[in-house]
Amino acid sequence: MTTLLVLPAGIAWIVAAVLAPMDGRKPVWSWIAAAGLAASFVASVLLVFETLEGGPVETVAGGWPEGVGITLRADVLGASFAAVSLAVLLAAFVHEVLVGVRSRTFPALVLFLAAGLSGLFLTRDIFNFYVFFEISMTSAYILTGYREKDPQVRAAFIFAVVNLLGSVVFLFGIAAIYHVTGSLDMEVVAERIARVKPASILPIATSFFVAFSLKLGLFPFHFWLPAVYVGSHPSVAAILSGALANIGSYGFLRFGAGLMPKELGFGALVLLVLGVASIVYGALQAISRHATNEVMAYSAIGQVGYILVALAIGGPVGYAAAVVYAIVNALNKALVFLASGIRGPLAGAAFAVGAFSIAGVPPAAGFVGKVALFQTSIDAEGTFRSAALLVLIFVGSALSFLYSFQVYQRGFLAREGGDNRRPSPRAARTLTVALAVLVLALGLWPEPLLVLGEESANLLLEPPNRGLAEGGAP
Repeated sequence: MTTLLVLPAGIAWIVAAVLAPMDGRKPVWSWIAAAGLAASFVASVLLVFETLEGGPVETVAGGWPEGVGITLRADVLGASFAAVSLAVLLAAFVHEVLVGVRSRTFPALVLFLAAGLSGLFLTRDIFNFYVFFEISMTSAYILTGYREKDPQVRAAFIFAVVNLLGSVVFLFGIAAIYHVTGSLDMEVVAERIARVKPASILPIATSFFVAFSLKLGLFPFHFWLPAVYVGSHPSVAAILSGALANIGSYGFLRFGAGLMPKELGFGALVLLVLGVASIVYGALQAISRHATNEVMAYSAIGQVGYILVALAIGGPVGYAAAVVYAIVNALNKALVFLASGIRGPLAGAAFAVGAFSIAGVPPAAGFVGKVALFQTSIDAEGTFRSAALLVLIFVGSALSFLYSFQVYQRGFLAREGGDNRRPSPRAARTLTVALAVLVLALGLWPEPLLVLGEESANLLLEPPNRGLAEGGAP
């Protein structure tokens, strides 16, 4: 099992290194890259099953002593995020291969991004988290400029500036947490932070919150997101929204609920307010837009608000809802951005599944996410608070349905019979429809999502178990 732990990042990294000097526009290299991504995805899925059955799996890469080498650790939370992120990367990459790769570096960059994300979700060390974070962000920055037209170049520049800002803030948080706890091992940090006064940790927690909020595009840190998502090529937009954005969701869960739960509780009201503001602002902005990608970009701002609301409520129900909604949201965003870039029969149907899943319309998977949020609202402390959250979810869902219907009508119904452009390749359309079928299947059979959410919540609520074996109090 320790070998399996290394495979998701290791396979992607090795294949990326081999393909880096090759011309990725040639089909043979593109399909080799797709095979590498598929192997990494299969390994991550096997890790999910392993962590569900036998608990976390841990190893130190290269046989180095613990504390010196890169410590890898797979638990159900990290393995789930790795699996869904690699699934999105695989779908978006194969979609682009079927349409036609336009850059020699595209396959290698997607593989480097896959390696960075896998390592990030499967590491136990905060500094290594930062290293994999930077690998992912650097790859994503170059991918944002894919096809090198004016919109892509502008999007890449904006993304680079935001990436630099987020990296500086995150690095500050890492230095501060090491100063306070004397360690960067996540389990040791969690145990030692529990014995430090919250006043010393709150500034550190705030720095992590800002860094992850920038990555998620949470209001009021959303200033970069619409320009980047709209300017990016559809396959790249699917990667950014469906895979890379998972860093923010995972970061909130791992660093907030896992490492600093007391500080998360102190800031619950702030999280709740920002989550509500994101939901309302994103939905209203989406309604006022016309271009499909622009509507979906503002929709992304609103959808992450639900994750923050679930985190603010906390507890087993809140954390489980946050995990479920994050997974479903990743699949929804990948589907709508990929479907928006294709033409021909069933393209509109695939987009409709993703759009109405965002709105929480059954039987799509988005309905499962909204039901989990309803349960979170019901369990919220205080009758008024519970009622207000229920109203918010109803209103947010209604607004989501409105802009989903509007964008479907403008983007697909209005152009039927009037679009004489050549349809997209049949294989690309089939792939997108298959992703839509997956979203429907998870809505009809939600048990896997609910199990992942419940087990991840239980993991986050477990007390640190490393004790003081690795040093005394800081």
